[in-house]
Amino acid sequence: MDTMKDRNIEIVRYCDDLKGEWDKFVSSSRNSSFIFMRDYMDYHADRFRDCSWVIRKKGSIKALLPANITDDGVLHSHQGLTYGGWILPMSHVDGEDLLDYFVLVSDVWRGMGINMLDYKPMPHIYALRPSQEDIYSLFRLGAVITEVNLSMSIDYSSPGVYNKLRRRTLQKTTHLRGKVVEMRDPEMMMEVLVECLAERHDAKPVHTLEEMRMLKSRFPGQIRFFGIPSEKKPGMAAAVCVYDTGVVAHVQYIATTEEGRLNNLLTPLFTVLIQDVFSERRYFDFGTSNENNGQILNAGLLRQKASFGASGVACMRYSFKL
Repeated sequence: MDTMKDRNIEIVRYCDDLKGEWDKFVSSSRNSSFIFMRDYMDYHADRFRDCSWVIRKKGSIKALLPANITDDGVLHSHQGLTYGGWILPMSHVDGEDLLDYFVLVSDVWRGMGINMLDYKPMPHIYALRPSQEDIYSLFRLGAVITEVNLSMSIDYSSPGVYNKLRRRTLQKTTHLRGKVVEMRDPEMMMEVLVECLAERHDAKPVHTLEEMRMLKSRFPGQIRFFGIPSEKKPGMAAAVCVYDTGVVAHVQYIATTEEGRLNNLLTPLFTVLIQDVFSERRYFDFGTSNENNGQILNAGLLRQKASFGASGVACMRYSFKL
């Protein structure tokens, strides 16, 4: 186990023996998400070599960093997660503390042969409390922005309004709101998703059906599937997967069949999710609309999300050489 101690600060590389402490800290942090729990992070341990970190001060955990390492000596936070960065306690860690932690742990990383940090901070809307001390530390350390993606989100404290076209579509499809169903099993959603991605983007989902079933069994209240059944054949004509962090309802997957697109079924489906199912969250996040590390913006997809009253949240990525 890689470790160091300095000024009552202990820096330890994560190992399975620390799972209980890790999960307890994640569940009580100010910028947590269930995707940082080890039962989520470790489902793809065969694809990502874990190199996560625990920082203690006088024996108490003060920060965690979910991370993996690649053969080129780059530490990533974390390639298997949408976002990451330092996980911080409710109090008693400020900007000066985190900058100190960054400096100390960088010495450890250099000693291991790590030459670069690839860092994806948590978008600010996901935190229970402001937690951007890491952004300041990155600035001080000379990190550079390597990627910016644009997510579209609804702030329930000041929501936008549907645009004129979306309002007209809702009027035509309002009778379909009662047909929205929640699925306990992801099979029908994944069937639509696989078909939609192959047909429209020549792509495959990040998760397999077996992985989604496993993750759903581990996080039944946080990973949820909704859809509107097809009137032409068994299965769904439109379906979405939502990751519910308690603060943000994040749309992980969106999928439609030709029937779903012709009948604008996403309008009544998202209306139910936004106005009914997740109305007590702080934000409803549709996700990003980018390709090629943010260099390409899918304007059509972006405006579709904006038509529900969503507006932009920048999702950053940083890099700095050690």
